[in-house]
Amino acid sequence: MAANGSDLGDICAEVSRCRICAARFAATKTAHRPRPVVWFAHGTPILIAGQAPGMRVQQSGVPFDDRSGDRLRDWLGLDRDTFYDRRFVSFVPTAFCFPGYDTKGNDLPPPPICWDTWHDDVLAHIGPPRLRIIIGKYAIERHLGLKGPLSQVIADWRSYPNGTFVLPHPSWRNGGWLRKNPIFEAEVLPALRESVARLLAEYREN
Repeated sequence: MAANGSDLGDICAEVSRCRICAARFAATKTAHRPRPVVWFAHGTPILIAGQAPGMRVQQSGVPFDDRSGDRLRDWLGLDRDTFYDRRFVSFVPTAFCFPGYDTKGNDLPPPPICWDTWHDDVLAHIGPPRLRIIIGKYAIERHLGLKGPLSQVIADWRSYPNGTFVLPHPSWRNGGWLRKNPIFEAEVLPALRESVARLLAEYREN
């Protein structure tokens, strides 16, 4: 899928060439090679700050190209074309590559070296977003320094900086969590969808 909007710049090419985790990934159960999923551009108003690509995204090279992405687009009220339009949306995961599985087949956490190496430069390239959507515990810890229970983090959603929303991971395995925390669908999602729609309408008018 071709990029839209402004030139991606050298930082995108640099991240795409990154191989600092080659030995780490070779030692995982999947024994895969690095494939950074790079999907961001300068000046986009919406930043989606996730955790790390899964196996399917590793294979396709497209962020949230799975059932979790279907749910996330529904949460945001976005169609697929707008979701992947880099004039409007940038994706910056905590780690750009699929971390792999452990010996039990569980997802490994995002390697900290990816954040430490790339994120300051990437976020500086994008610039301050108008809307920042932080997804999952690893991203929440990195961006906001919060390590408490996710239920409490979500319950405090009104206390975060203006234009910042915190979301659970949109995995379909989180259905139980959503049922136990109705505040998310009752309060957070309507406010999130309204913010996304209002911001995109403003940008399209200009």
